[in-house]
Amino acid sequence: MKQIVLGTAGHIDHGKTSLVRALTGVDTDRLKEEKARGITIELGFASLTLDSGQKVAVVDVPGHEKFVKNMVSGATGIDLVAMVIAADEGVMPQTREHLDICSLLSVKHGLVVLTKIDLVDSEWLELVEEDVREFLAGTFLEGAPVVKVSSATGQGLDELKKVLDQLCQQVPERSGGSIFRLPVDRVFSMKGFGTVVTGTLASGSVKVGDPVEVYPRGAKSKVRGIQVHNQAVESARVGMRTAVNFQGLDRQALQRGDVVAAPGSLFPSYMVDVALHLLESAPRPLKNRTRVRFHAGTAEVMGNVILLEADELAPGGDALAQLRLDAPLALVKNDRYVIRSYSPVHTIGGGRVLNPVPGKHKRKRPEVIESLKRQKDAPPEELLPLLARQAGYAGVSFADLLVMTDLSAKKLGAELSRLLSQKELILVDKETRTVVSREVLSTLEQKAADILSAYHEANPLKAGMPKQELKSRLGGYVPQKVFTLLLDVVQDAGTIRVAEDTVSVSTHNVSLGEDLSEAREKIRAAYAAGGLTPPWFKELKGKVGVSPALATDVLKHLVEEGELVKVKEDLYFDAAAIESLKKRVIAHLKEHGELTPPQFKEMTNASRKYAIPLLEYLDAKKITLRVGDVRKLRQEG
Repeated sequence: MKQIVLGTAGHIDHGKTSLVRALTGVDTDRLKEEKARGITIELGFASLTLDSGQKVAVVDVPGHEKFVKNMVSGATGIDLVAMVIAADEGVMPQTREHLDICSLLSVKHGLVVLTKIDLVDSEWLELVEEDVREFLAGTFLEGAPVVKVSSATGQGLDELKKVLDQLCQQVPERSGGSIFRLPVDRVFSMKGFGTVVTGTLASGSVKVGDPVEVYPRGAKSKVRGIQVHNQAVESARVGMRTAVNFQGLDRQALQRGDVVAAPGSLFPSYMVDVALHLLESAPRPLKNRTRVRFHAGTAEVMGNVILLEADELAPGGDALAQLRLDAPLALVKNDRYVIRSYSPVHTIGGGRVLNPVPGKHKRKRPEVIESLKRQKDAPPEELLPLLARQAGYAGVSFADLLVMTDLSAKKLGAELSRLLSQKELILVDKETRTVVSREVLSTLEQKAADILSAYHEANPLKAGMPKQELKSRLGGYVPQKVFTLLLDVVQDAGTIRVAEDTVSVSTHNVSLGEDLSEAREKIRAAYAAGGLTPPWFKELKGKVGVSPALATDVLKHLVEEGELVKVKEDLYFDAAAIESLKKRVIAHLKEHGELTPPQFKEMTNASRKYAIPLLEYLDAKKITLRVGDVRKLRQEG
């Protein structure tokens, strides 16, 4: 059976609560203040079973202008609205505002209930009905059934139930996304149960035992119990009016406006990209940076409207905008919202969320405006590559895309698989299913090649650039997994050579000019002549006819060529002399079993400042093993 949520709407004292009581037997005014003042302040809830067996969850909203924010919270998630208009008063200010709110929240089904018909004569009732139909012309309630009732006498209630039954059949089954989301409209504590929240499941499903997180606060818990229509159930799904209680979650950990969802599934943001419609009834044009009250789900947050295309928006107009909020909200693409003026407070507009987790936009940027226009209605095959390009080097995860597309997990997975097979998207992280755009990766490849080419030109004697230096020079934040993917891609393509610690353009080869070739020979000859007592480089580099910096580059080149061996900082040896020393040490240890420092000094004819570094070098190369004051053979070099 379909899940139907019926919401009331209408001006104060037009009989909404009395109507719900007459239909269900439930008095939805719970507070002492409500009973004392005779007005609804908070949301009220009841359950109605129609003759067909269809169950309807009823949300009764306050009609007073001071409590419209509570009405917006209640209107979120309704399938069907009963626009209640008192026959003795007709259309009033909150009738108009509530209708606007329902329109902005994309409520598409409903009826009009003319109440208090026992207080007027038939001629007046006919005039009121005519006025109401004229008022509804051009709205989603144009042509909707108008049922006349008296909650006091019961007249018309049976007809109302029949009409509700017919309308419930017309309401389509909800097709919410995969993410379980329960916008909280009420929080209370019950003895023996603990903290309980109620709300209408906006999407997904939940079952007893599921882990949950409260957004944006971050408190975590598990579902202890679930009720639907006052009956304990094991699970609840999209569209159900649901009460949930939690294990060990304090009452102060939640409030109206929070969203209960699976851990890590939502991403609270201080900014939201939106398609905005300003009502024709708005008293004045909406200017850029106007302070507003932003209502989404059951939350109300103050914020500023940033108009991205123009400096102001005329009543009745549409625009692309970014809301900059005072507190973070956890939203999903296509969520509906309402904005109300800061002061005096009244509803002025609303619309649809385009991106719930955007970056900060600069105004009047054609690329930003074009991107948002495409995001409004782009099919998945265009939207996913677009979002991946916008994410840049960081890429987007599967969880990111669920909230940025409002696709089901199954449909999103299928579309991602198709785009990956076509190589429009590249998989970076299997665990999180993070992807990057092929275009972004290609741009990164070219940037890396340009950086390396410039590096080789400036450092002709260096075989390559250190990997981490390249990563830092790419600019922006390049995650390590994306950088590793980049190196794999360029190496497979053969455009860049990747060594253990360095990278270079594949065509790069170290070559020395005439001046440097001469310096190379001088340095090589000095070390060859020095044997096991070579010069220290700090003394040599100023004597080879080139700058100390170029002399250092030549030295490193000789090490990379294998002509010289670095033993310690500033101390280098001729490679042939080192190789000869290894052979003599191994032969000595094989014959005598051990080698003392004095024996080593005699063997090398070197002073202590050379002998000690050489012994430590042989230890480090695992040719010798120090045991006390002597060396023993570890293995043949």
